[in-house]
Amino acid sequence: MSNGNLIRRHTITALVDNQPGVLARVVGLISGRGYNIESLNVAPTHDPSISRMTMQVPGDDRVLEQVTKQLNKQVDVIKVTDLTKDAFLNRECILVKLAATRGNRSEIIELADVFGGKVISVQTNSMVIQMVGEQQAVADFMDLIKPFKILDVSRSGVIAMGQA
Repeated sequence: MSNGNLIRRHTITALVDNQPGVLARVVGLISGRGYNIESLNVAPTHDPSISRMTMQVPGDDRVLEQVTKQLNKQVDVIKVTDLTKDAFLNRECILVKLAATRGNRSEIIELADVFGGKVISVQTNSMVIQMVGEQQAVADFMDLIKPFKILDVSRSGVIAMGQA
């Protein structure tokens, strides 16, 4: 299998006009062609008239090429960047509610601390941890807390920016 046929998660950012309907058009364009969006985050930039969309789309290089070409054709899209091929910064924020007892609270707190997490709520039978980190660190943390019985999870989706 050549490198062009490898299925991987592509991280794409698009600067778009901050107008009603732009998000729906972009999502419809991608999903309408049978491609999945695994993560999506949209927020205004330093210029309130422009928003940055950060998307993670799984597929081979052909999928990435099609998504990029289609996005670039949209009137409301200013610039599309594939961050996957270059060094880039990424972060994700998660809130995780775990079943917690007197016996395991300190272990949960220590684990959260190792990953830079913070306890933001403690109830009789549960705790909520907030963690912000690189996508891989978040995935590693999620794997390690599985034995504690995850009650609920809320994830922000990945935000990303090129380093150059």
